[in-house]
Amino acid sequence: MLSFSIGPFTLAMNHLLLLLALGLATAVGWISGRRQGINPERELFGLFLLGLVVARLAFVIAYWPQYRGSLMSVLDIRDGGFWVWPGVIAVLVGAVMRGWKHPKRRTPMGLGVASGLLFWWLANLGLSAEHQDARLPDLTLHNAAGEPVRLNDYRGKPLVINLWATWCPPCRREMPVLQAAQQANPDVTFLFVNQAESPREVATFFASQGLHLDNVLFDGHGELAQQVGSAALPTTLFYRPDGRLLGSHLGELSNASLKRSLDSLSETATPASSSRSPL
Repeated sequence: MLSFSIGPFTLAMNHLLLLLALGLATAVGWISGRRQGINPERELFGLFLLGLVVARLAFVIAYWPQYRGSLMSVLDIRDGGFWVWPGVIAVLVGAVMRGWKHPKRRTPMGLGVASGLLFWWLANLGLSAEHQDARLPDLTLHNAAGEPVRLNDYRGKPLVINLWATWCPPCRREMPVLQAAQQANPDVTFLFVNQAESPREVATFFASQGLHLDNVLFDGHGELAQQVGSAALPTTLFYRPDGRLLGSHLGELSNASLKRSLDSLSETATPASSSRSPL
């Protein structure tokens, strides 16, 4: 499962796990400090925000060339651009400093931070294990001419699959980013799988936007989204050359967040290509 839905709201699983970790940390901190009348909720939420800010700044610094042309995009955290471990270190350092200044809050705050981080780490390990077991679905879609196309025929190269629709504003906004990436990365296959629309609707949209995309497929009943466990658009899937799922992104991609995923894909492709080289 890549996302979780509650009514009209949909969260990526990694975002849901982060919120659950914050909730657990707050509950543990409150329970452990209840006898002393101490509630470290404010401190824990402050540490949570500190971790997010530091993780975002670290990611922006790492991918500054992608942000430099549009400084306002630095504030648009919808692209999921966070470097996790600097954020975790910031939380730990902040907790130590806060506990040093306020000894009475040290135990409940420390237990809250420890339980939240432990839950987050273990939950992400489980999510990563699930991703490693996920394979490219054995599904047949159709191209604009109505001809059947098997997804498994695209194995052998790094593969990016974008699930989208013309009525989806984030999908429309990220299309130029994906088009530029397709043109700049010939060693990666990009598939644009339209959800439940006709080739005529898609052709009209492309013409109006001046888009020129290769490998556009049509999924009339949303079967691919159902099989991979995606409940919202856009969803982008990143597969290794052997068809194993490397990662996913729910929501709009930026140049920086897409480059991070493509960098990870290129790292997985290198061993495969070297193993085929003659000795």
